Amino acid sequence: MPTTSEYILESLKKQIAGFENGADVQEIGTVIEVGDGITRMTGLTACQASEMLEFPAAPNVNVSTFGVVLNLEEETVGAMILGEYKHLKEGDTVKRTKRILSVPVGEAFVGRVVNPLGQPLDGKGAVKETKFYPIEKVAPGVLARQPVHQPVQTGIKAIDAMIPIGRGQRELIIGDRQTGKTAVAVDAIINQKDIICVYVAIGQKESKVARIVAKLEEAGAMKHTIVVVAGASDPAALSFIAPYAGSAMGEYFMDRSIPRRHFLSALASAGTGRQDE
Repeated sequence: MPTTSEYILESLKKQIAGFENGADVQEIGTVIEVGDGITRMTGLTACQASEMLEFPAAPNVNVSTFGVVLNLEEETVGAMILGEYKHLKEGDTVKRTKRILSVPVGEAFVGRVVNPLGQPLDGKGAVKETKFYPIEKVAPGVLARQPVHQPVQTGIKAIDAMIPIGRGQRELIIGDRQTGKTAVAVDAIINQKDIICVYVAIGQKESKVARIVAKLEEAGAMKHTIVVVAGASDPAALSFIAPYAGSAMGEYFMDRSIPRRHFLSALASAGTGRQDE
């Protein structure tokens, strides 16, 4: 039996043998002013325009608060908070992410309800994805795109007969309130089988979004749908980036070039003259 000293010595040798020398370097700054969803910081002299910043998380929330750099000055940096900001205060520490404004993408988002930052809202646990897509990037040129040669069947006979839609096209649904624009978009999603659908709800009541999600689940359409929500009670910054975030999530599937796996996006915003695309 080894003595206590021998056991301790052997344990120390194992720890020393597995020791890896390294340093975790982070660039941090300090909040000097915050209000109305905008914050100014000092100490982030190397950050870039449109870079994401990480702020302290709100109380009782497991995810950090993020912001995006909009204004670069000689000594300070101005940023827009992407989410709740009332818990932030002067003196808080801010970290650089060294990542231009982007959203997580991947197969794990199919069937989920998330906010424009990819954070889950459906209570089904975190979405574990490590791949990010920028919300703004240069669109491919005309010559690089495939020609429109395959239809998208909406399941609504009047539309499919008189106004056929091709994969790769954009279609605008415009009209006054309560005229059925959302119903057309939801019916089109329900009638898809091999197309990944992205529904982006902007400025809508959470109760209405919940009814839409329940209808999609009842029809079995959530198996191929991602719902991105920037609700009426959410900060304006999330409503601003929501359509870009939904498009980035859909572009992930488009770029993978999987046969018979295309994507259909639907944008819905509240107010008179709401438009769905």
